[in-house]
Amino acid sequence: MPVPKERVVVPRSLLREDAYRALRDAIVKGDFLPGERLNDVDLADWLGVSRTPVREALARLEQAGLVQTKPGRYTMVSPLEARGLRDAQTVTAAMHELAVREAVPQLTEADLDEMRAANERFAAALDTADVDAALHGDDDFHAVPVRVSANAAVAAVLDQYTPVLRRLERLRFSSLNGRESVAQHQLIIDHCAAGDATAAAEAARSNWLTLVPLLDTL
Repeated sequence: MPVPKERVVVPRSLLREDAYRALRDAIVKGDFLPGERLNDVDLADWLGVSRTPVREALARLEQAGLVQTKPGRYTMVSPLEARGLRDAQTVTAAMHELAVREAVPQLTEADLDEMRAANERFAAALDTADVDAALHGDDDFHAVPVRVSANAAVAAVLDQYTPVLRRLERLRFSSLNGRESVAQHQLIIDHCAAGDATAAAEAARSNWLTLVPLLDTL
């Protein structure tokens, strides 16, 4: 797939971070396909920045498992490989389990309402097959306990590994199979509202392990 014609203007004050996020999001959304070669000159022109922040972004994306680089030869979007995705899923599930466990004693009714509203947006997006909106709703739902837990290490790990799984989840949320997550979210909310940190944490972990069937098809 060629680089999109529409130029993305990145604010000069945040070149590194915004270039990274723009490229990360393009890969997650499928604008750049698995196995596609990435040219830093073309990407720099697309983003309207120099090659330096693009190269730095590509290095971060390689650490996150979203791109692969052969020094002096090529940089390409990483294929969807079961082993790497399983590793990312295991780590991500564990981090969400920990975040929920730590957050439950501190969750307010406003926090629970925020989770309910996010789950409603998530369900509505699935009903209309709006994958982008479904992913946003899912992100918003899980972001609440991560934020309330105030565990910076958990947030940092999730920021690195969640995008890897989002590529796979786009396939899941484009089908009716994603509907089971709505009920799983509600179960997490119910346990949180009851103050049962152990049950809520286990439900969160289980929710993030539901990608196994898709992994088995790779």
